[in-house]
Amino acid sequence: MKILTKSCLAAAFTASFLLSCCTENNAEAAGEEITFADPTIFVENGKYYLTGTCGANTIGFKLLESTDLANWTACNADSTHFILKKGDNSFGEWGFWAPQIYRHGDKYLLFYTANEQVAVAKSDSITGHYTQSTIRPIDGSEKNIDPFLFKDDDGSYYLYHVRFDNGNYLWSARYDIETDSIDHSSLVRCFGLTDAWEKTDDGRWSPVMEGPTVMKLDGTYYLFYSANHFLNQDYAVGYATAPSPQGPWTKYAGNPIIHKSRVGEPGSGHGDIFKGLDGKPYYVYHVHNNDSAVAPRLTRIVPLTMTRNDSTGIYDIAPDTDHIIVPRVK
Repeated sequence: MKILTKSCLAAAFTASFLLSCCTENNAEAAGEEITFADPTIFVENGKYYLTGTCGANTIGFKLLESTDLANWTACNADSTHFILKKGDNSFGEWGFWAPQIYRHGDKYLLFYTANEQVAVAKSDSITGHYTQSTIRPIDGSEKNIDPFLFKDDDGSYYLYHVRFDNGNYLWSARYDIETDSIDHSSLVRCFGLTDAWEKTDDGRWSPVMEGPTVMKLDGTYYLFYSANHFLNQDYAVGYATAPSPQGPWTKYAGNPIIHKSRVGEPGSGHGDIFKGLDGKPYYVYHVHNNDSAVAPRLTRIVPLTMTRNDSTGIYDIAPDTDHIIVPRVK
C-alpha cells in the first residue's frame, strides 16, 4: 500500500475540501481564519510570508503576507492570488501539497509536492510567479512528497522528504542546488516508527512519519516531524537530534511536543519552524477544523521555548501554549 496518508483517501474527502482557500474561484474571506494545511512561513524585509496546502481540490499555491503574524493579506500574484498554478509552466496536475520557500542568491525557490512527486519552481520575486524552465519533478524514479531543503554551514545542501514503503518514512539525500537533483548514492532513511505516540490508530492506517523541518543549534541537528495519519486526532509533532545532517538520529524523550493534549486542538501537526521578527522561534502548523470534522484544516502559530539541557547537551523544546496565534485574513 503506497500512500494511504493522502492520495488514496483524497477522493473521499474532496467534497469537504471544496471549502478550502485554493480552488479556482474561492478565496479567504476577510476576517476569516486561514485554512492552509502543511503551512510554512518565510521571513524577509520586515514581513512574514505564509503559504501551504489548500485541500484535496487545490490547483496550486497562494501566498499571504503579514507584519504581526495575526493579520494577513493576500499577495496579488495574479487576479486569483496564485504564486504557482496548475498548467502555468510548472509540474503537476493534482495534489499540490506541502510547499517550502527558500532563497538562493537572487532567486526564490518554491519546493512542493504534486502528483506525489517533489518539484521545485523558481521566481525573481517572493510573490511569484514560480515557474520551471524544464517541467519535471526533482526525482521521478519513485514517489516522494513533503520536501524541506536544508543548507549546512559548509555550504552543502540536503533534501529531506518522504518516501513510501508500506507507510510514510522520512529520508534525506544530498542535493545539488544548481541542477535541482539529488545524489541517489546518499539517500538514507532517517528512522523508523518506534514510539507509542507515533501510531495510535489500532492498525487502521499504515505508519506515517512526514512533514520534516531541520535546523542546527550549537552543532546539533534537529529534525522536526509529524506522526500518525493526518486524519487522526493524535496527529502530532516531535523531534530527533543528530551529530550530522544524515544521522544517526535520537528521538527526544519528551515527544510529542505539539499534540492536542498540549495545544488544545486535534490534528495538530505538519508545519515549519521560523524565527520571528522579534528574534524568537515559532512553529506554524495546522489543526482539524473541529472535534468532529477534519476539513478545512486551520492554521495556527505558536511560540517555542528552547532550554538547553545540561545533562543531555540538547535543547528541550516546548510550545508556549499561552500565546497561540490564530491567524486571520484582513
